[in-house]
Amino acid sequence: MGTEEWVAVVLVFTLAGLALFLGIRSLTERGVLLNNGYLYASKEERKTMNKKPYYRQSGIVFCMLSAVFTVVGLSVVFDNRKLLLVEIPLFAGLILYAVISSIRINAKR
Repeated sequence: MGTEEWVAVVLVFTLAGLALFLGIRSLTERGVLLNNGYLYASKEERKTMNKKPYYRQSGIVFCMLSAVFTVVGLSVVFDNRKLLLVEIPLFAGLILYAVISSIRINAKR
């Protein structure tokens, strides 16, 4: 592996670690709530809203995003482009989960 590959591996695994860290923090309901439903809510809505489903949604999405970055990093390390095919269902599942959970959260409100 050349220098470019090593830089890419370090960057991708750093992003995977950061996403996992944010996911775990969100699942434990600590830290800043990084969710559009919360960020776009007015101050009055933020005070009265149940933040638990938003933390859970963000945590799961960040953990799944960490898995996507890990697969990308492993494909570079092992120089195996076929590994990237694993990324497709992971990313599709991530998007599908985000959409369905948003619909469910809004339906409960």
